[in-house]
Amino acid sequence: MIVQAICFYLFAAITVASGVMVIASRNPVHSVLFLILAFFNAAGLFVLMGAEFLALILVIVYVGAVAVLFLFVVMMLNIDFVELRQGFLQYLPVGVVIGIVLFVELLLIFGAWVVAPDVAKSIAAPTPSPTTVTNTVALGQLLYTRYVYVFQAAGMILLVAMVGAIVLTLRAREGVRKQDIARQVGRRRAETLEIVKVRPRQGV
Repeated sequence: MIVQAICFYLFAAITVASGVMVIASRNPVHSVLFLILAFFNAAGLFVLMGAEFLALILVIVYVGAVAVLFLFVVMMLNIDFVELRQGFLQYLPVGVVIGIVLFVELLLIFGAWVVAPDVAKSIAAPTPSPTTVTNTVALGQLLYTRYVYVFQAAGMILLVAMVGAIVLTLRAREGVRKQDIARQVGRRRAETLEIVKVRPRQGV
C-alpha cells in the first residue's frame, strides 16, 4: 500500500505540473511535449486504478497519434503566433465570463459531492463480474448501452473541435498555384490548341 500511495502521489503531481506547463509555456512545441508527459502520467494513474485498457488506449491513441500529430502540425506549419495573440484583449471579457461560469459549476459539483459508502468495493472490483467479464468488455457495455448518447455527443464535440482547428490554422498564401477544375473543363479548343503551319527549312 505504501508503494501504491507513493506512485499515486508521484504520478498525480507530475500530471498536474505538466498540465500547468501546457498552458503556461510560451513555446508551442514545449506545450505539446508537456502534454505528452501528462498523458503518460495519467496512464500510470489508470494502471493504479486497475483500468489497464484505458491506460493503453491513452498511450496508444493520444500519445501515439493525437499528441504527435499536434507536434507535427506545430513544427511544420508556419503559424505566426504573435499575430494570433493580437486579438486576445478583444475576447478577454467573454473568456472571463466563461471562466466564472465554469468555476461556479465546479463549486456546485464539489459542494454536492458525497463519498459513497461502497466506494472501496468499487475500486477493488471495477468490473461487474471479474470472473466472467473482463475490464474491456465491461467498459464496452457501459459505453454502448448506458452512456451511448453521451459517447456520441463527445464524438460530435471532437468533430466540431477538429473542424474549428482546421479553420483557425488555414491560411491563404499568395503566389500559390491552385487547380480550378471548372475553368479547365469549361475552356474552349481555341484556348488550348493552336495550329501552326511550318514552312520547310524555317523555324516555328
